[in-house]
Amino acid sequence: SFVNGILGGTFDPPHFGHLAIAHAAYEQLGLDAVLLMVAGEPWQKVDDAPTSAEHRFAMTSIAASEADHLVADDREIRRAGPTYTIDTIESMDGPCVLILGADAAAGVPTWHRGSELLDMATFAIVPRPGIDVGAVEDALGDRFRWLDLPLIDLSSTAIRQHVAKGHS
Repeated sequence: SFVNGILGGTFDPPHFGHLAIAHAAYEQLGLDAVLLMVAGEPWQKVDDAPTSAEHRFAMTSIAASEADHLVADDREIRRAGPTYTIDTIESMDGPCVLILGADAAAGVPTWHRGSELLDMATFAIVPRPGIDVGAVEDALGDRFRWLDLPLIDLSSTAIRQHVAKGHS
């Protein structure tokens, strides 16, 4: 059956780290496609005032255009109200793998309907510096695989700060 990976984020902006993660998940998990799921109103980042959803989706579409197996997905932007991962999983046609950083993965049980999410999805986890492997195992049990890729020290926040200082 057709299996999608879902790499969600605000993508403000999307960067090479996101693409490296998407490619690693595609190759290592034998996925049919990786959806770059652009968050609408990310409830955990309400104070950050992200760039408009339309602009973030446009940037993500350009990033996804580099490979046939990457697809920018706007379903979370089109959905009104706060963006919850469980709603996205329920909107999918078939099985999917949630691709998360280890930092986010450790918090899944605290997410909206987190225990249901644990029953509905499998997870691919990206190692993060300073995140304890045990915290991820405690949160997800045996429903995940580690992705094998180097630690990527890139963040959209750092990129925005760099550009704000007038750098390329």
